[in-house]
Amino acid sequence: MPDLSFLVEGAQPVDYAATPMLALKLRVANSEEDEQVHAVILDCQVRIEAARRRYADEERDGLADLFGEPARWAQTVRSLLWTNVSVNVPPFRGEVLVDLHVPCTYDFNLQVTKYFDSLAAGEVPLTLLFSGSVFFAGEGGGLQVSRVSWSQEAGYRLPVALWKDVMARYYPNSAWLNLRKDVFDRLAAYKRRRGIPTWEQAVESLLLGAEELRSR
Repeated sequence: MPDLSFLVEGAQPVDYAATPMLALKLRVANSEEDEQVHAVILDCQVRIEAARRRYADEERDGLADLFGEPARWAQTVRSLLWTNVSVNVPPFRGEVLVDLHVPCTYDFNLQVTKYFDSLAAGEVPLTLLFSGSVFFAGEGGGLQVSRVSWSQEAGYRLPVALWKDVMARYYPNSAWLNLRKDVFDRLAAYKRRRGIPTWEQAVESLLLGAEELRSR
C-alpha cells in the first residue's frame, strides 16, 4: 500500500492564466519506490501561519485591520485560510513533481488579500494539509484505492515579492474594491453632480474633503 509524503520545492507564476495564479512545485514521493501508483486525486488546504514571522512597523500598521493593535497580537494573530485546491497526480513509481495551482485573489474584502498586500518583504510561512485518494496496483495487479493520511502536510516559505509580482502583472498600479450596489450608486451620483471625470478623482475628492473636516 502506498505511503506518500509531500515536499514543496519552489513556486513560480503561472504564465497565461486567465486570473492571477501561482504554481507550487510539489514533489510527491512513495516510500515503496518500486510500487506502481496509477493516480492520486489530491486535495490540499493552504494556510498562512501568520504567527511564524516577524513584522516591520509599517507592516504592523497595515495589519491592524486584521489583528488589531500590536499589543493584542499574542491573542489575535492566528492561522489564516488561503484556499482549498486540488490536483490530479499522474502515474508514477518512486516520486513525481507536479504543479499545484494556487489562485491569488485581489479582492480586498478577503483577509488573505489584506494580509499579503500589507507585507513589505520577507517570506510568508505556509502549511499545506493534504487529503485525497490513491489508486494503485494491489497484489495480483488489481486496482485498489486507499486514502491519503490526514496527518500528511508540508511547509513552505513563500517570498512576498513573488505574490506582489503576480499581482503587478495582472493589475499594474491598480487595486480592486467590491462595493455594495447602494454605496456604488451614491458614489456614482456624487461623481455626476461634481462633473468628476474618473472614479479615482471621485474617491480623491471624498478623501480630501474628509481630511479638511478633520483638520478644522
